[in-house]
Amino acid sequence: MSKINFKITISPKEALELVKQNHNAELVHEELLDVGEGKFVGTLIFEKYYFRTSNRAALIMICDNISGTTEVRSVGTGSSQGLIFNFDWGAADEFAHSVKEILNEYVIE
Repeated sequence: MSKINFKITISPKEALELVKQNHNAELVHEELLDVGEGKFVGTLIFEKYYFRTSNRAALIMICDNISGTTEVRSVGTGSSQGLIFNFDWGAADEFAHSVKEILNEYVIE
């Protein structure tokens, strides 16, 4: 599993749209919750097959502006195989960082 956190200058809604439009994985779930007063919590879940790990990986992107600034959490998981060894050749890390790459021009932290 690989997880990264960062802040961006755009709204959760804009961030979700950019990632949806520019990601090459299969989108399996999306939601945007309006919690009032201009505050939103958004979630995207993607799935992708990695040949080098012979396994499917999941990417979960959660973003919100509850505290004012839009915060993004990107989690890549499920890319390793085997019961004893969890070695994924970097697939989860690559998957998690793909969200930051898409939103790179808006990253502030």
